[in-house]
Amino acid sequence: MRKEIKPDAELDCVGLYCPIPIASTREEIDKLEVGQVLKVEADDPAAEEDIKRWAKRTGHEIIGFEKDGDIVIFYIRKMN
Repeated sequence: MRKEIKPDAELDCVGLYCPIPIASTREEIDKLEVGQVLKVEADDPAAEEDIKRWAKRTGHEIIGFEKDGDIVIFYIRKMN
């Protein structure tokens, strides 16, 4: 069993579609301090790839990823 990740903030994007999940993720991560973790939940089919690509491009680290049915859950550490 892996260690439970405790996020510093959570963002619920379930029921929202592109570009809202990625725009909201960007807004929320900007509110955090470097090293803090944001949990993002989304069910937009594009969110999985969009958030992975955005994190790589902006230098943030995805430290956890889960899929629960149609819902994807990301744990993103702010890196800069």
